Amino acid sequence: MSVLVVGSVALDTIKTPFGRKKDILGGSATFSSVSASLFCPVNLVAVVGKDFPKKYIKFFNSKGVNTQGLTIEEGKTFRWEGEYGWDFADPKTISTDLNVFASFNPKLPIQYRKAKHIFLANIDPRIQEKVLRQIAKPRLVACDTMNYWIEKKKRQLIKLLKKVDVFLVNESEAKEFTTEANLITAGKNLLKFGPKVIIIKKGEHGVFLFSHNHIFAIPAFLLETVYDPTGAGDTFAGGFMGYLTKCKKYTKNHLRNAVVYASVMATFAVEDFSLKKLSKVTIADLNKRIKEFRKYTTF
Repeated sequence: MSVLVVGSVALDTIKTPFGRKKDILGGSATFSSVSASLFCPVNLVAVVGKDFPKKYIKFFNSKGVNTQGLTIEEGKTFRWEGEYGWDFADPKTISTDLNVFASFNPKLPIQYRKAKHIFLANIDPRIQEKVLRQIAKPRLVACDTMNYWIEKKKRQLIKLLKKVDVFLVNESEAKEFTTEANLITAGKNLLKFGPKVIIIKKGEHGVFLFSHNHIFAIPAFLLETVYDPTGAGDTFAGGFMGYLTKCKKYTKNHLRNAVVYASVMATFAVEDFSLKKLSKVTIADLNKRIKEFRKYTTF
């Protein structure tokens, strides 16, 4: 089984208290694809400009990410520049240049249209729905979003959620979408829009999972070093979807395990800039950290 990932591939400029890196590999589809590739093959759909370094395409391929759906167009690649303070909370956006991503109109290669596991990364909900219309019989569809789409295109997002199995949001997005201050209430409320599973990511405070018959909550893995939190949520999503490709059914235990593996997977992304640490992670590394996680969350 493979995962189809549709989203952004970007060149980021990131500043944190530990330094500044210019034009490093980023984008929602980038982090989620590389994360999922630890579990299964990945088919990537995104767009970049002529300036996109060929070394990054080779990198994707080396990780088992099929780039046949990565379109290269005249113009420049999507660029984002952000700055984090010591609390590593929401970054300050310095600049956003959509460039070729502004006209992103994904047309899936024929072989991608039989995809069973689909992750629609953070893009316009109209584009996310357009992708779904190109897929014959998906087995599991997950999507992410952001505050901007909730504020500007909530109606389209609500329409999309009727076709989605898993909806991933962060704490502020869940509260804004539902206008609920309490996350438990917000999670239950979001289920009413159609998804079978709601995941609320709380960063350093862990994750909540809601379904119609249970709630699951875990803390974050304890890290001593955080250099760059960019892409952590996308890494989580990729790990979550990648893990579930190995499951014949999506039982309560399967979903819980997927959340744990995804949470731990995301910890590797924040330990260095871009994908420097994430790209080197092996299954052995992941399993070792899972064992450590079990030790301090069992009582």
